[in-house]
Amino acid sequence: MCKVLMSINPEHVDNIMSGKKVFEYRKVKCKRKIDSIVIYSTAPVMKIVGEVEVVGLIEGTPEVVWNQTCIGAGINKNFFDLYYHKKKTAFAYCLGTVNYFKNPLSLSDYGLKNAPQSFVYLN
Repeated sequence: MCKVLMSINPEHVDNIMSGKKVFEYRKVKCKRKIDSIVIYSTAPVMKIVGEVEVVGLIEGTPEVVWNQTCIGAGINKNFFDLYYHKKKTAFAYCLGTVNYFKNPLSLSDYGLKNAPQSFVYLN
């Protein structure tokens, strides 16, 4: 079982937690197959707020990925296009069951000193 901790903007975290956003978009694919994402909500929250199961991965050109994920994207097409500007490949992690932490955790609870720019593998 492989987990990663991902830094995610609080607005997107809220959309994941509510079920409005069921895909997590990335410009770079994790080298390992991941089973879950531990969610670090960036500033101003700056806490680990939950974990979400990863049930699949969609990859392709940004156009292909958008067409497959636009329902459940939790973002608009303009935001998506800006994020993938001049990129040839897009990745969308398909999210499953969300476990929201009643008591958010600190990075130090996972042995981390700093939030990752994108993601970090967890043991």
